[in-house]
Amino acid sequence: MKLESYIQRIYLATYRYRQFALPLLLSCLFTVFSPLASAAQHDTQGFTSTADETHLITAHRLLAGEIISIDGRLDEDVWNRIPGISSFRQQEPVEGATPSQETYIQIAYDSDNLYIAARMFDSDVSGIRGWERRRDQGLGADDRFMWILDTFNDGRTAYFFEVNPLGLMGDGLLTTGQGSSVNKAWNGIWDARVEITSEGWMVEVRIPFRTLDFNPDNPVWGVNFQRTVRRNNEEIVWAGWRRNQGLFRPQNAGTLIGLEGLSQGLGLEIKPYLMANPSRRWQDGSTSNTLRRDAGFDITYSITPGIRSSLSVNTDFAEAEVDERRVNLTRFPLQFPEQRDFFLEGSSIFSFAPGSGPNPFFSRRIGLVGGNPVPIVLGARVIGRTGNTGIGFYQIRTGESTLPSEDFTVARLTQNFGAESKIGVIYTRRDQFGDKNAFARETFGTDLELETSRFMGNKNLQFQLFFVGHTADSPLDESSFYDRTVRGMRISFPNFPFYGHASYREFGDAYNPAVGFAPRNGFRRFQPTVGYTHMTRNSTLVRSLNTQLYYEYLMDMDFRAETIRVNARPVTVRLESGGQFGFSLDWIYDRLDAPFDIRRDGSIIIPADEYRNVGGEFWMSTNRAAPISADFGLSHESFWTGTRTQLQAGSTVRPAPGINLSSAWARTQVDLAEGSFTTDLLRFRGNLDFTPFVSVTGIVQYDTLSELVGFYQRLRWIVRPGADVYLVYIYNWINEDDRLRPLETSGSVKVSYTYRF
Repeated sequence: MKLESYIQRIYLATYRYRQFALPLLLSCLFTVFSPLASAAQHDTQGFTSTADETHLITAHRLLAGEIISIDGRLDEDVWNRIPGISSFRQQEPVEGATPSQETYIQIAYDSDNLYIAARMFDSDVSGIRGWERRRDQGLGADDRFMWILDTFNDGRTAYFFEVNPLGLMGDGLLTTGQGSSVNKAWNGIWDARVEITSEGWMVEVRIPFRTLDFNPDNPVWGVNFQRTVRRNNEEIVWAGWRRNQGLFRPQNAGTLIGLEGLSQGLGLEIKPYLMANPSRRWQDGSTSNTLRRDAGFDITYSITPGIRSSLSVNTDFAEAEVDERRVNLTRFPLQFPEQRDFFLEGSSIFSFAPGSGPNPFFSRRIGLVGGNPVPIVLGARVIGRTGNTGIGFYQIRTGESTLPSEDFTVARLTQNFGAESKIGVIYTRRDQFGDKNAFARETFGTDLELETSRFMGNKNLQFQLFFVGHTADSPLDESSFYDRTVRGMRISFPNFPFYGHASYREFGDAYNPAVGFAPRNGFRRFQPTVGYTHMTRNSTLVRSLNTQLYYEYLMDMDFRAETIRVNARPVTVRLESGGQFGFSLDWIYDRLDAPFDIRRDGSIIIPADEYRNVGGEFWMSTNRAAPISADFGLSHESFWTGTRTQLQAGSTVRPAPGINLSSAWARTQVDLAEGSFTTDLLRFRGNLDFTPFVSVTGIVQYDTLSELVGFYQRLRWIVRPGADVYLVYIYNWINEDDRLRPLETSGSVKVSYTYRF
């Protein structure tokens, strides 16, 4: 019997009992989670961390007349008179071991600001690694100091901050659930300075309370700290130092006490901007020039210390970075990440069942059509928390372009319960502005997250359940409501050394949320993954070995197998130097019901049929902290009626601190019975960062499918936190007969300034 037929029979046999299985599963889950939630139940002042009781730090109020100058020197009297903490332990390479270097943290505050002093002592100052200066740049090659502030002390969300020895500042919004994520597009107004001395590197930080949302009636915050000693690839953590815990799990954080009499001022923030955008376009043998001058502003007001409302007039995104080019040889559209600050700030509240991908709200459906901008005339936003309730709301109107002017409404509500669980609802609406006969499209959904850090004592266990549905796409849409819905569940065991998850989801044939993203619909999918990580002992070369098995069984709505995939990663080797390598094996079954135009130009059509493919992949990467690093990947597999070979290679060169040059090349060779072709994608990126406040980025991209060459350059000058100047230049060509013909060029100058009251 064929493997896919055998699996299908087993699935159909169990599926008939799902009306009994789902209530039984939920009953079992609540039986597991409820006692754990009760055992970890917090009082009315906030969440009780799973960290040890010794992980407590006190914020000391400045005395009358005391002033802290943010310069990294730590020479103020306050840093000599107040105690701090130093009880860090290794998370890597040896869990729980004493760190190789000492770290000492102190916290002070006045009515308006929180101050942090960090002494990163180092016995070998010459070994301190620092390459990056540009704000929010990844620090995978640098020494770093990171911390989180769980200002609501709920163990679910937190503010994330980081600095490196060159004074780079990074920040973001941390959310937990089915995996933790940090939205680094959030740019808070704060300041930090670093000083390298004969003892190590010293950090001094000032964070205005106006930058943070918090409950002034709760003087207890969650807090945690982590330091990286890059030459040893050593991670040391204050609280929650076990490998299944860490900085990015605020439920394992320590406790910050002593904060009283904090002020957020009037809670009013005004951010005006001015922008000029000259452009030139070549089309049909003619040239057209345009000059757009614009202005707008954002007004933000704190309704409460935890809820902020914003009004954006004539919103502009001239500073948003260009999308990375991709080559798509699949049957489904690609999803590109959001790049615009207005939608990224506070976006974590709109996160909905992220591990399962129903995407009832995808912000790139607003103000973008085919990747081209649509003017946003007016936007209103309310984001924040009150007690255990999270609130998110957008009301946005776009101007006329290729589409009529439209109104968009997005509302999100979440409710925390127990120690770490929550339930939420979401609603979206899209319709044409000013047209009484326009057909409005609405989407609504609900999701449930059950989570505990105390399963079997100190293990993590997570369960997710979701449902989304929407109205008809048009008055002529005859699809049933069931066909316009998605539903599913996911259970995760994110621990060490064993980890795994299993998910089941159903996407109806007509699922197409008006303000969401659905790359594929009309399927039922079961997907488990299990893995094991072994930490080596007494090896100076290898740090860990990982083994993982991935399985996917995807059917259409009539239970006929469409895709079956088994992916085995027998071993991924992580080296003490920071490099790694590994290989994987694939077995894939695909049923193609209709011909597939793989190049989307009619040149090669894959016939409808059943296909069975096998393949393998090898990948490796060198130490990213070295001045020169590289990564490489090679895969070969049977592919539809032939074969596909893919080669990916990249390199990064850092000739000096603040200079970062990287390149990437991806080649795909496809040989089919219907024809052969090769695609190439090349990307070059250069960052020149003069200081942490002045940086230049240049990107060149080219792919042989579109034959487009794109050049993007941006200068950002942070005059002071909250005041920015952007200079952006873009030039696009098309390759015709081995000659580059210009398509369009544009430049933008944007100046913004933040006033706080």
